[in-house]
Amino acid sequence: MVGQLIQRGALSLLFFLTPAVTPTWYAGSGYYPDESYNEVYAEEVPQVPALDYRVPRWCYTLNIQDGEATCYSPRGGNYHSSLGTRCELSCDRGFRLIGRRSVQCLPSRRWSGTAYCRQMRCHALPFITSGTYSCTNGVLLDSRCDYSCSSGYHLEGDRSRICMEDGRWSGGEPVCVDIDPPKIHCPHSREKIAEPEKLTARVYWDPPVVKDSADGTITRVTLRGPEPGSHFPEGEHVIRYTAYDRAYNRASCKFIVKVQVRRCPVLKPPQHGYLTCTSAGNNYGATCEYHCDGSYERQGTPSRVCQSSRQWSGSPPICIPMKINVNVNSAAGLLDQFYEKQRLLIISAPDPSNRYYKMQISMLQQSTCGLDLRHVTIIELVGQPPQEVGRIREQQLSASIIEELRQFQHLTRSYFNMVLIDKQGIDRERYMEPVTPEEIFTFIDDYLLSNQELIQRREQRDICD
Repeated sequence: MVGQLIQRGALSLLFFLTPAVTPTWYAGSGYYPDESYNEVYAEEVPQVPALDYRVPRWCYTLNIQDGEATCYSPRGGNYHSSLGTRCELSCDRGFRLIGRRSVQCLPSRRWSGTAYCRQMRCHALPFITSGTYSCTNGVLLDSRCDYSCSSGYHLEGDRSRICMEDGRWSGGEPVCVDIDPPKIHCPHSREKIAEPEKLTARVYWDPPVVKDSADGTITRVTLRGPEPGSHFPEGEHVIRYTAYDRAYNRASCKFIVKVQVRRCPVLKPPQHGYLTCTSAGNNYGATCEYHCDGSYERQGTPSRVCQSSRQWSGSPPICIPMKINVNVNSAAGLLDQFYEKQRLLIISAPDPSNRYYKMQISMLQQSTCGLDLRHVTIIELVGQPPQEVGRIREQQLSASIIEELRQFQHLTRSYFNMVLIDKQGIDRERYMEPVTPEEIFTFIDDYLLSNQELIQRREQRDICD
């Protein structure tokens, strides 16, 4: 059998001529034989051949290597290459058709397209770590590749894979895993003392020592707990490391970080006073400051510090009733004694028999507990010179101090008037007629109390009931 090849670009059709006799070449076909190479070459022919559907071999008989051409002719089943014949092309198992699946014999005595069968192959399988594989027929169809692992490793996954018709390998790529977990050694447990005025300690340590017994490869080491150099609060903390090798084996170790906070005995607030402390209030380095309630003043050390010996520095002060010195040279000297300690409610009336004055004093005398809780001291300025009287509780004020107070606070003798002054000496509210103690208390509670006083008010809410 003599094979003839028509080639166009990268694709080609392989045709075969029957070997019985030397082929007869039809006039006007556009082809002629080359006896030296036994190949067919095309020749440009300007004239168009006369169409004849009765010619049984208008185009050359179509064959495809490693495949099959199934042809249908308008002239019947015995005509396989007559004008108008259509052939369906397919490939044998293990081969893939490249090109046209269907071609037709054209008036130009050529087939309408080209195609060939390419042997099907799977991609080369990658090598697996710590293992290998062997195949029955390389990467060709139906070839089976069997996997095995090196000594000390175990195969996980598919043991065999087969090259399938779609060009892919069956199953998935297995892995060889080592049997022994890695070796890991953690640092020793440690204990730290919290830093002064803090409830934490900064703790450092070296990373664990990790080795793998198989190939020496450690893929990752995880930490469960704070990082080295972190601040640890008081108490015991478990630090755990876990190491993983390439085969997903793991091993863990742990150690303990213990933080202690040195503490002094809890201080008690002074009678008629309270404490404000830094940090936790009684830990090493904490400072506690003593404060006294309104109408009381501190006597002794203002603050104490918790020392490393777990003892407080100094001795506790006490709160004693506030002593008001009325024998001063000016109203400013008098008011300075109340600065940041007491609020003042200055009441002015033209005479002791003034109806508003008597009503106001009567209501305030029944609310001394509420006044003390809010640190309010009452100053009375009553009457006209020279019989004018000024007093703080039972202590009398001089005429010059009375006059300065009136001018400084703009208080008239002509009618009843009253002014409320805060602990910074600022005029906060004025009244031209009597008000109930509840109104005064509400104003103070809403606008004048410090944060510490608000806390105390919540704790002492029912103390006057």
